[in-house]
Amino acid sequence: MIIGIDVGGTNIDGVIIHNKNIIRKVKNSVDKEDLFATIYNAIKELTQGVEKSKIQRINLSTTISTNAIVEGKTEDVLLIIQSGPGIQNNFSESFKFLEEVDGYVDHRGVVVKELDIEEIKYIKTDRKYEHLDSAAIVTKFSTRNPESEIKIKKIFQEEYKYISTGHSLSGNLNFPRRVNTAYLNSSVSKVFSSFLDDIKNALEAEGITAPIYILKADGGTMDMKNAYSLPIQSILSGPAASFMGISALEDTTEDSIYLDIGGTTTDIFFLVDGVPLFEPIGIEIDKLKTLVRSIYSYSIGLGGDSVVKIIDGKIKIGPERLDRPMALGGKYPTVTDAMAVLDLINFGDKEKALTGMEKLSLVMNLDAIQCSQSILQECGEIIFSTVEVLLNKINSKPLFTVKEVLEGKKLQPKEIKIIGGPAKILSKYIEERFDLNTIVTGNHEIANAIGAALSKPTFEINLHADTVNKILSIPEENIYKNISSKFSLKDGRDLVFKYLKTKGKSSGEENPDIEILEENEFNMVDGWKFGKNIRIKGQVQPGLIYSMRGDNFESEK
Repeated sequence: MIIGIDVGGTNIDGVIIHNKNIIRKVKNSVDKEDLFATIYNAIKELTQGVEKSKIQRINLSTTISTNAIVEGKTEDVLLIIQSGPGIQNNFSESFKFLEEVDGYVDHRGVVVKELDIEEIKYIKTDRKYEHLDSAAIVTKFSTRNPESEIKIKKIFQEEYKYISTGHSLSGNLNFPRRVNTAYLNSSVSKVFSSFLDDIKNALEAEGITAPIYILKADGGTMDMKNAYSLPIQSILSGPAASFMGISALEDTTEDSIYLDIGGTTTDIFFLVDGVPLFEPIGIEIDKLKTLVRSIYSYSIGLGGDSVVKIIDGKIKIGPERLDRPMALGGKYPTVTDAMAVLDLINFGDKEKALTGMEKLSLVMNLDAIQCSQSILQECGEIIFSTVEVLLNKINSKPLFTVKEVLEGKKLQPKEIKIIGGPAKILSKYIEERFDLNTIVTGNHEIANAIGAALSKPTFEINLHADTVNKILSIPEENIYKNISSKFSLKDGRDLVFKYLKTKGKSSGEENPDIEILEENEFNMVDGWKFGKNIRIKGQVQPGLIYSMRGDNFESEK
């Protein structure tokens, strides 16, 4: 049995899946003031009467890290960087507590100027940082030689509980993005660690000992050990769960649009010939470009609980969620209240919803029914206009998918597939506006939890070999070792496959789907020495443990 849990901004959804059947599902409201109780109650409800020893794994997606960043609720971080010569970046504009230290490593990992240890010790004793317990340490070309980062971390690790080092986050060569990634990783470490502790405590309280995995932005999962040290990988895990959920429930080989319409937001995805668009270098969040690889997604503030206003005679929906719908005791009219007035939902107090719609309809000079219809039509219009803008932007440059770069290809969607609580109701208005075949998946209201449950672990490694200096590095594995001058591209490829296969097996995948994303080599001359510079990037691909399409997909409870 597999448990999948998705903690969203409005609801927490959960499923237990066994032999491609959903044996139990829950959907509860999220209490942001007591997240532990929210999670504990969902787990208790899910597992009541279940033989807990048969639970094989728990996969979980969450918006905790994303919300902390977007809402400005992250921890202050001491950022220590060693830039060395070359292009200088003005990091002081982005980061409040910043120290730029002396010394540098060149592009081949050779220490050209040693780190000034006394300078580092002085920073450590600076009283203006004494309130901090989070730090990020990034030196240029640390992926080739992490020596300076390791030395700095050793000096600070007794006083600072949360420390991120650039080389441990990504093997990619992009110094500004690595700085941003390390900073954000440390800034959310405290809140995310607390969240993980809540998960562990809730499971222990219910006597569940199965391993826990956290969904990443690329649609794969990571174990708890990595989740504690790499919380930045969990940003956009909510949208990733949405995409994996639709993929588990529906198949396609066409250019498509996937939508997840929730209580607070709508997430938008695109597929080219059935393959998702991807952010291959890294996503941008809060104006900071990162090295977190991700399924391409775009979120707008439109959901069932989005507040509805009339401004200058026009309907304005969201982007705020101010309260519950009036039908459920809230103070402000929402999209859900429009559905209640039209008898499209079977919960809540229709009379309370009608009160809100009548106030809006007076301003619009319509009756409550007409006003409610106009609100749902506007939902379709907002999604359509957003997709139109996104498509123009996407089609102005090469398309990146999980598998390849497509030059000259234009994305032309032929269908739309939708999940989320309001999906079935809003699909009519979306289909009318787009004039495209629109499909609502089975169990659309808990598809996120299904996606979380069925996502497989994924890993990426970057190998760099310098046969002149006879050194090899794989930063993600903390491998830095000497090699023969005869080390070849094939040797590197074999090594990448070996480590990825081992990592896949350790997470329960006997035959992980491994691919080489990039590989190149070029000749180097250093005085009288000749050799090769070899770079290889490989990954265990994201994917589903199995799909739940067609006749095999049923719900027992």
